[in-house]
Amino acid sequence: MDQLASLLATHNATARPGVSETARALLRPPSIQGGLTDPATTNPATTSPAPTNNPGCDAAAIAITDTPEAVLAAFCERQWCDGLPIVPPTEERVRVMLGGAQPDRSLGVMPPLWRRVTLEKLAVNAVMAGCEPAAFPLIVAAVEAMLDPSFNLYGVQATTHSVAPLLIVHGPIADELGVHAGSGCFGPGFRANATIGRAIRLILLNVGGAWPGRHDMATQGSPAKFSYCIAERRDAPWGPLHEASVVTVFGGEPPHNVNDHVSTTAAGILATVADTSVSLGSNVGWYFSQSQLLIVLGPEHAQTIAKDGFGRDDVQRFIFEHARLPLRTLKLGGMWGIQDWPRWMHAVTDDDALLPQVPSPEDVMVIVAGGPGKHSAVVPNCTFSRAVSRPVRPL
Repeated sequence: MDQLASLLATHNATARPGVSETARALLRPPSIQGGLTDPATTNPATTSPAPTNNPGCDAAAIAITDTPEAVLAAFCERQWCDGLPIVPPTEERVRVMLGGAQPDRSLGVMPPLWRRVTLEKLAVNAVMAGCEPAAFPLIVAAVEAMLDPSFNLYGVQATTHSVAPLLIVHGPIADELGVHAGSGCFGPGFRANATIGRAIRLILLNVGGAWPGRHDMATQGSPAKFSYCIAERRDAPWGPLHEASVVTVFGGEPPHNVNDHVSTTAAGILATVADTSVSLGSNVGWYFSQSQLLIVLGPEHAQTIAKDGFGRDDVQRFIFEHARLPLRTLKLGGMWGIQDWPRWMHAVTDDDALLPQVPSPEDVMVIVAGGPGKHSAVVPNCTFSRAVSRPVRPL
């Protein structure tokens, strides 16, 4: 109801008499757009690392004491950042990030608050995240992919699930930007991974308006909501998923580790992967019609699988056929009783029936990433979001 009210309200709804303070707060969630135009936040006596104030856009400059501590405190107080230190988005820095692109160029509107997405707003958040300007076209392509209706960004932003958009960077652009695909690729230590992923999260917070507990209703959230960005290894035994410079957004849970140090065959490793892919607590398999699985094979597991003559399509088929739980197990918990299955699955009565987790083998995405070690990962999606890819092009 709060979201409906904010959509239906006029621009000055928060000034209407009779609206409670609680309702006013919900109608004006913290945002770059709202906060930067608040005269109460401006202190002309201080130095001014400030957000951009380009003509024709809805951002205005503010003044903050020019120290890292003061900038962080001011942005945290206004709820403009994720709680980590930021780079002040000065007019000059935002201009450099844009690199000559039109600041007011619009990509559409971003849920859950349906705010207009302009390149300037994306650039402000990319500066705050610490991105290098060369990464900006990738960020724009990722946002375009998230705004595709198939990705269902509203559902991803507002659900109680722990989903976060995972960016997978393919092709030469990963090397050019230094997006890491080797050891520890899901973790810290790599500027491109960390800052590009963080820029996307700041955009989802500040432009989309999905703040924890208010429009982002994730019950517990996830560390992946700070930054979630990796590259695909281009030396996969079957070749990469995309040869060209492409970014894929996948609405997924955090990685589920696959530990298999003993299997020496494709069947052994993939049996372990398939078992990791199913559980009563997973969304995948319940809202069946849109379920997807992302399999991130470590290079050692991938080489063992390939030596047995398995290609990517064989891996997809194996996981599709073996990542299943019997109906009697599904009835024990999870979301049994509220599932949104196709009619034919409702007709199944055999408790031994093994029902598929995803609609088809093509809904099992397979990439290779990581370094030495006999580990892989499974990333289930949130079932109401489909992976979307976009080419990365100059702006």
